[in-house]
Amino acid sequence: MTQRRHIVTAATLLLLGNLLSRILGLFREQVIASLFSISVVTSSFQTATAVPTMFYDLLVGGAVSAALIPVLSGYSDDPDRAELGRIVGTLLTGAFLLLALLVAVLVTAAWPLASMLGATSDPVAAPLTVGFLKLVIPSLLFLGLSGVTAAVCYARRWTAIPAFAIALYNGGMVATMLLLHRALGPTSMAIGVMVGAFLQCVAVAPGLVGIPIRLGIDLGHPAVRRILRLYAPVAAGLVVTEVGVAIDRNLAWATGQDSVAIMRYATFLIQLPLGLVATAASLAVLPILSRLVDDGPGFRHTLSLGLRLALLAIVPAGAFLLAFREPVIRLLFQHGAFDASATGLTASAFVLYAPQLPFVAIDQLLVYAFYARKNTVTPMLVGLGGVCVYLVSALALIYPAHLGLAGLILANTFQNSLHAVVLLVLLWRSIGSLRGLGVVSTTLQALGAGLVAAVVGLMLVRVVPSPGGLVGLTLYVVSGAVATAVVYLGVLFALGVEEVQALPGLVRKRLVPVTGG
Repeated sequence: MTQRRHIVTAATLLLLGNLLSRILGLFREQVIASLFSISVVTSSFQTATAVPTMFYDLLVGGAVSAALIPVLSGYSDDPDRAELGRIVGTLLTGAFLLLALLVAVLVTAAWPLASMLGATSDPVAAPLTVGFLKLVIPSLLFLGLSGVTAAVCYARRWTAIPAFAIALYNGGMVATMLLLHRALGPTSMAIGVMVGAFLQCVAVAPGLVGIPIRLGIDLGHPAVRRILRLYAPVAAGLVVTEVGVAIDRNLAWATGQDSVAIMRYATFLIQLPLGLVATAASLAVLPILSRLVDDGPGFRHTLSLGLRLALLAIVPAGAFLLAFREPVIRLLFQHGAFDASATGLTASAFVLYAPQLPFVAIDQLLVYAFYARKNTVTPMLVGLGGVCVYLVSALALIYPAHLGLAGLILANTFQNSLHAVVLLVLLWRSIGSLRGLGVVSTTLQALGAGLVAAVVGLMLVRVVPSPGGLVGLTLYVVSGAVATAVVYLGVLFALGVEEVQALPGLVRKRLVPVTGG
């Protein structure tokens, strides 16, 4: 019960922090859509921001879950913080020196980077992308330092600090664009990236309180060597992944100068529920899994709990977004320069992305389960295979099949879905069967209830046309979300799903005053 309570508490904090971040991220996308819509400007900006993201994932982001949290978790409970201080000091010093050098190199190589990502094939996009790159690349330094510090927070189970600090990144971008867009135009987006990264770095700093940090490089420390050993396969896999990202951007530019922007807005709708559900469940479970690696039954029970929670939460979100996609996109983005045509393009792209939602929701948790077992090789190999599958299927669907952007999106959906299935099979073989822990039954019940909710939602959209005004459209979308949730929970309740049948009792417990004693 203690582990369940900790998982639920940590997941709740992460959910609230991610919710705030996603709300501010929504504001960010709304501001960009309203000012620049689907255009070569937004495609160039999204291409440029891919660079700091790629290198952050390669050098820090992948290490957070693969090596930093699992290793640091073993030192965070020690009352003597000296060893933890030595490790953290090495990580912070090494990250700063490496990232500062990398920023200088990447800024100098802005034009080759833009060419590698396919942006120089368009005469308008080329100078825009290069200009954006020079402004957003320095954010990598702040993102890297904040990533290391966030890993320390998660290892100490201080989930609230990184959960809410992420929101400041989006908040900084929103504030910067609103204040500077009239004077600086599109440049305000790039400056916003820098401001947001800096604020996020400052916000996670309290997570280091109480640790006697000794700055310096101690590569001989056993924990540092273990981190490097665990992360080496992940880094190798990420190199291949980032090559795939570069090829993906080239293919997107080849299908049209607006394709990157269309993909951005459609994937934002995908990432909105995933950021709330999958990330919260995964980061809440990872520190516990790291401590239960030698407890087979406990490990399987904790993992199965995380998988069930992620699936139960993601399916209704997907059903609602699929049924009400056009009203949702109209409400979120169709303002200013973002017109009805842009809404139609984004909605069509979302339909092709949507089938991967339940797979991606559990994929991150499955990867983290391997990381908790100090196995970073298997996820790397599966990721490598996924990139190959994506590239082959994308090229086949874009050119011989002549599907263009639709083919690129379908290839991405196929890759991500297959990735989760393969990981699940391999993990099942590694830790033993999850039968009897409710994973299979919950999956089938959630998907069945989600299908019913999606069909009901689509019928409602056809029978009741969406209104035109902002207030009316808002009420329409909210009513649709409530209706989808009610249908979904009703079906799950009828099917006897434990987590849902317990809800009425929990509500009564909260509402009815406790008497006696």
